[in-house]
Amino acid sequence: MATSRWSIPVGAIGVHLGIGSVYSWSTLNRPILEALPPLPWWAAPPYPTFTTALVILGLSAATWGPWVERRGARFAARTSALCFAGGLTLGGIALLLRQPILLFLGLGILCGIGCGIGYIAPVSTLVKWFPDRRGMATGFAIMGFGGGAFIAGYANAALIARVGVAMTLLVLAGCYLLLMLGGAQLLRPAPVSESSDAVVAASSHGMTRTEAIRTPQFALLWGMLCINVTAGIGILAQASPMMQDLFGKTPAEAAAVVAVISICNAAGRLFWSSMSDLIGRRTTYLLFFGAQVVLFLLIPRFAAAGAWWPFLLCLLVVFTMYGGGFATIPAFLADLFGMKHVGAIHGALLTAWSVAAVVGPVIITQLAARARDALPPGASKVHIYDQPLALLAALLACGFILTLSVRPRSAVAVPVRE
Repeated sequence: MATSRWSIPVGAIGVHLGIGSVYSWSTLNRPILEALPPLPWWAAPPYPTFTTALVILGLSAATWGPWVERRGARFAARTSALCFAGGLTLGGIALLLRQPILLFLGLGILCGIGCGIGYIAPVSTLVKWFPDRRGMATGFAIMGFGGGAFIAGYANAALIARVGVAMTLLVLAGCYLLLMLGGAQLLRPAPVSESSDAVVAASSHGMTRTEAIRTPQFALLWGMLCINVTAGIGILAQASPMMQDLFGKTPAEAAAVVAVISICNAAGRLFWSSMSDLIGRRTTYLLFFGAQVVLFLLIPRFAAAGAWWPFLLCLLVVFTMYGGGFATIPAFLADLFGMKHVGAIHGALLTAWSVAAVVGPVIITQLAARARDALPPGASKVHIYDQPLALLAALLACGFILTLSVRPRSAVAVPVRE
């Protein structure tokens, strides 16, 4: 059984490659708007659908977490595949019928539910199969979420050019259904009788979700994840406009950099989660927050100096840590609360993602828009992101303090890596 466990991360990657395509939906924006009747900007998909999908992701992960633990990773991943593919199908039909409400229900609600269930489905199984490398194992799976955005970005553009956006959603629904069902088939529970002593101990003494969420450790990790995601998703929402405003890049040039950002996002998930197995989860998060405070303060300085390559390097490092924060948190939870109910606990923690998905883009978009509107005609836009980036740096400093406050729980059988 020692070698067969490596099929579990492969299955998890398959599931996450499908749901990870949600981060490539920016490529659908303009074609979807062109396919629908005119609507006010605040009601026109896909803006509310994308935000809603991320909010529903966190809420559904929290709501369905205990159910995922009871039914098992394979059944949950299959359910995720059906919901996600069903949402894309409903979205394609909605575009054919020119019905924005139906599109919102498909891409915003049903796909969001599929993402939430699919995101947490492999986690509990992975940490039980890999008690010795739990950070690396969850990093493999969650890397698939970042990789799915990179692959889908190119696939979406190619399909839309050939068959149109409505048929693209229908084709993607079929492809993702097969991919995710194939991944789900590889998932199976770790046999307790053949697992290590650490798995047995954690299975026997792991805290329940209700017990875990009442602890100060859970509150601290919730705040840490929320801050890390708020900073990352805030700058991600404005990455392309920022490069155009600060360095005069064309939309095509900015899009190429966004593709590289997706690679760094995915690679950071595996790199940092694996690193956390060596240096500890808390140390990893301290690195995230400490380094990002400096990087967020340096970005506007490099922009003002016209230093493109240092600016780009800062941006790419930030996104490795954005992805790494997602991938490290399940192992952190297992360290603190045991592995028996880690999937349900992880689902509850992902409500932090729901909050950050709204707060992050609002901070940087609204503050930058106000600064832009205050500029006299023809003035340089190089300083319009100074205030939001400084605010995000302050939030990251708060995250550093929260991380310092995290302490192990002596009642948990599996010790926390310091």
